[in-house]
Amino acid sequence: MKFCSQCGGPVTSRVPPGDQRSRYVCEACDLVHYQNPKIVAGCIPEWQDRILLCRRAIEPRYGLWTLPAGFMENAESAVTAAARETLEEANAVVEHLTLYGLYSLLHVSQVYLMFRGQLKDGIASAGEESLEVALFAEHEIPWEQLAFTVVHETLRQYFTDRRNGVFTLHVGDIIRGSDREFQVHRYPGPA
Repeated sequence: MKFCSQCGGPVTSRVPPGDQRSRYVCEACDLVHYQNPKIVAGCIPEWQDRILLCRRAIEPRYGLWTLPAGFMENAESAVTAAARETLEEANAVVEHLTLYGLYSLLHVSQVYLMFRGQLKDGIASAGEESLEVALFAEHEIPWEQLAFTVVHETLRQYFTDRRNGVFTLHVGDIIRGSDREFQVHRYPGPA
């Protein structure tokens, strides 16, 4: 950032009074420009014993499989965002959404809110951002072709919970190690 979005003055990176982090601060009007993590809302669309995945038609990770998810919009709730992304990417309507996972991706400053939802009437088709969509049973999941670590982790936890017959809220951090290596830190659930 070089210029203030409020007055057009130059900005510098410094720690503002009362803060502990370096921020972009306008030299002319003293406006502090906060940069915070982006929130991504996604969904595990369930239909009978299968879940819906989308094969990406956009970068990053073109051609790989993912759960429908995307950035929240201003003035949009997390549940509405998860349902909207499912509709946009898979032309699918989901109902009865419940929060399933909350993951912080520290290396890209994103927070993922993953919901479970029932796929209405089992109907889906590829949206503009998807090459194709398909319903998968657990043994059919293309694990090696999943686009993102957060999707892999969400699905792994989901199928474990389904086998155990109890779905709980999962909270964790996904931390990048080397180029394609990630570590998942899970926080303990309720006692």
